[in-house]
Amino acid sequence: MVSNIINQFCEEHSDNENQLQQKIREYTYKNETYPQMISGILVGNFLSHLIKMSKSKKILEIGMFTGYSAASMVRALPANGSIDTCEFIEQHINTAKQFFQKSKYKNMITIHHGPALETLKKFNNKFDFVFIDADKMNYLNYYLECVRLIKKGGIIVLDNMLWDGEVIQPKDKQAKVLFETNEYIQKDKRVSNFLAPIRDGLMVCIKK
Repeated sequence: MVSNIINQFCEEHSDNENQLQQKIREYTYKNETYPQMISGILVGNFLSHLIKMSKSKKILEIGMFTGYSAASMVRALPANGSIDTCEFIEQHINTAKQFFQKSKYKNMITIHHGPALETLKKFNNKFDFVFIDADKMNYLNYYLECVRLIKKGGIIVLDNMLWDGEVIQPKDKQAKVLFETNEYIQKDKRVSNFLAPIRDGLMVCIKK
């Protein structure tokens, strides 16, 4: 929602990518049909700094894609930290694995293959931090499951909550679901929240 020039300036004045992030980004833009699905440098920095500030150790990710956001988050974790990441598309899993397994973080990231809602229902542990960036039609369902799984004081971040501005007057199904999710969160007394116009809109929720 911010001009490309401003985004570039922000990237140039933020922490640099590490080698793992850079390799995943370069591979994604060279080989993927929709590379814009990658979370990117600004969102990656936003997530990693939230994790550091909150001293989070147990991370849950819904929607891994090629692994850039997981790589951004894992770099912020202490040595005893961990990420459970959910991904449905096998090609994306194979791509991410080839990068993770060659990195120093290989034992900190666990990939769960399959429909994310089914995976989430199997968890009963409490996470410190959740990042949601998956199929938009299930966003509200993902949020509801994550409120159950997040500890008190834990953080939930949802990406694409502005949907290129389409949520203002939603017409397509995805925009309508995202509008409904925004509305639900705003009224949910279990969390405090704010919606930031970073990239395509980041909703940040803290469980009370």
